Amino acid sequence: MTGQPVPGRDPRAGSKLKKGLKQWMAVLPFIFLGVAGTAVFVIYPMIRNIVISFQDYSIMPGANNPFVGFDNYVSAFTDPNNKVLMAIRNTFLNVAVTVPVNWLLAIVFAVLINLHFVKHKIVFRTVYYLPIITSWIVVAFLFRFLFAGGEYGLINYILYKQLGLFSEPINFLSNYWSAMVVIWLFHIWKTVGWGVVIYLAALQGISKEYYEAAAIDGANGTKQFWSITVPMLGPVTAFVLINLVNGAFNFFPQVYFITRGGPMDQTQTLPSLMYLQAFKNFNFGYASAVAVMMGIAVFALTYTQMKKFGNQRFL
Repeated sequence: MTGQPVPGRDPRAGSKLKKGLKQWMAVLPFIFLGVAGTAVFVIYPMIRNIVISFQDYSIMPGANNPFVGFDNYVSAFTDPNNKVLMAIRNTFLNVAVTVPVNWLLAIVFAVLINLHFVKHKIVFRTVYYLPIITSWIVVAFLFRFLFAGGEYGLINYILYKQLGLFSEPINFLSNYWSAMVVIWLFHIWKTVGWGVVIYLAALQGISKEYYEAAAIDGANGTKQFWSITVPMLGPVTAFVLINLVNGAFNFFPQVYFITRGGPMDQTQTLPSLMYLQAFKNFNFGYASAVAVMMGIAVFALTYTQMKKFGNQRFL
């Protein structure tokens, strides 16, 4: 008879199926937009870049773009000026210097702001995050003024003119190491607020009972920091470090707006070298080869860090 449930069949199965289909139909347009956007703006450019890295590529309409095999990769490492090797050195040096400093400052500032006797936490959070939303160009011009050569740069004015610590003004941006220090300071000041905000949010999830128990056992503030705070923030630290490493690999505005790669291309990084070769020298195959090698390095390093932190147990 119609309307009677079929023996052995769960009448709720049909309703669950209909409900599931209805939910999928509701979210399918958003999934499609995400997949389409990823395909158009990520996957296709990535594949296209790999193809160009094996070509003597020209942007002129109708130009012949012959395949040259690995010639662009070989040229990158046989350049008599060693531009790629210098860029690789500077890129990994940026990671080695800025990531630990950025991480340590972020977690220390976050802990200090989160102390129970500190008032106006929102004000401090805003102050630390303000450089993040400030234009790279504005901050770059500020640092160029601070570290300008001659006696009229602010740092030179203070150290040379007022304090007399040097016999002559320092031309910070004309020396390799001083220029690199300026770039590192620029990057750290511009980005440290991001880590501070992330850690401030994470600190709210740590129970005060851990600190109370540690205080009863006689642990001071420093021991509590290294024995409780740092381990408890382990998963957040993994997220922060991976993003800091990726940010340190992408040193483009830091170099382009401060030193333009000088002096004598000694402060070039892989992103700035790619821009120089592609849009100044129109050597797109060479630039694409550098981009592919950088992408592989970033993927390998990020994957290694994710595996390392993924297999680690946190309190």
